Amino acid sequence: MISKENIIKRFISYVTIDTESDPASNTTPSTKKQWNLANKLAEELKAIGMHDVTIDDNAYIMATLPSNVDHDVPTIGFISHFDTSPDFTGANVNPQIIENYDGQDIVLNASENIILSPDYFDDLLLYVGQTLITTDGTTLLGADDKAGICEIISAMEYLINHPEIKHGKIRVGFTPDEEIGRGAHKFNVEKFDADWAYTMDGSQIGELEYENFNAASAVVKVKGKIVHPGYAKGKMINSMYIAQEFINSLPRLETPEHTHGYQGFFHLHNIKGDVEETVLEYIIRDHDKGHFEARKEVMQKLTNELNSQYSREIITTEIKDQYYNMKEKIEPVMHIVDIVEKAMIQLGIEPLIKAIRGGTDGSQLSYMGLPCPNIFAGGHNFHGRYEYVPVESMIKATEVICKIAELTASEK
Repeated sequence: MISKENIIKRFISYVTIDTESDPASNTTPSTKKQWNLANKLAEELKAIGMHDVTIDDNAYIMATLPSNVDHDVPTIGFISHFDTSPDFTGANVNPQIIENYDGQDIVLNASENIILSPDYFDDLLLYVGQTLITTDGTTLLGADDKAGICEIISAMEYLINHPEIKHGKIRVGFTPDEEIGRGAHKFNVEKFDADWAYTMDGSQIGELEYENFNAASAVVKVKGKIVHPGYAKGKMINSMYIAQEFINSLPRLETPEHTHGYQGFFHLHNIKGDVEETVLEYIIRDHDKGHFEARKEVMQKLTNELNSQYSREIITTEIKDQYYNMKEKIEPVMHIVDIVEKAMIQLGIEPLIKAIRGGTDGSQLSYMGLPCPNIFAGGHNFHGRYEYVPVESMIKATEVICKIAELTASEK
């Protein structure tokens, strides 16, 4: 049995260390404070008996659990990230433990009237009778993805202490800066040397994902002309009005708040403007590669049309691809998904196989030559004050890791 007490203790020891990443930084890791947890994790891996524990100059951690079988078994890996999102503060995290959750509102912070309610977050009702770890309402929790790290280390410790469970060689990797899109950028796939791997970075118990968005960023710059407004007739060009034309010309219902499932979108996430220049920052997302390319063409065509309308290059649009749908790299090796599904079923977990409406390090790693589906870590409401994780989900995720290792060693 995986120790509930040890899971809670380990998890809390991680989330109380601030590891918020910083997109404005050019270093790796992007914040020095990430080293505090990185060094702790490296020492902990050594303490539980892992082999070949390394931490490089960019804080990427790798370690090995040697095989305990005498026949050839594929080398598998498990990967999580230790940074937390800059969307909400991760400093001074004060976790609260809710035993035997009763299905009612949870008061996170009485003085500020911050309530975690199943009336709004109905997933809470899935966990009645379980133990929840929540925030105190003033920070995020950090289950994304310190829950995944907790599960991986706990699984390795369990396998070390239970040699009767047969497994092949297992590699583990922990990365910085995933939350700012750089988690895989300096990941040494050759050094990791696994046949395939799994990120433990999903949400609800049972989630198993091998599809994600194709993603691009778009920066639209609109140039205007500023003159004195009293003498502006026929001379002033207000970039903000033209930017508004651009915004209104894109499909209004193809935005995040109006789409779900496999539906893609254009997302305007930042505007900065005055009369002389307005800058629009978009992200473009779609699971289907053809639709993804079409969305980029729509933005470029709109740019050209407005430039033609104003008889000058008044708009420039720069589009950069960010990552691609890992489905293309996973489908040829679907047995790595089938193993997880079988592991979950044997553990009494209903597999929830769905497409990620976002990205994952597994996408970039898959295109770097390491096929890497994503498995649940158990947390909910990531990146904000309402984040929580059921302890029982973390225990089940730990069991899934052990079962995957066992099945990989026993099946051809």
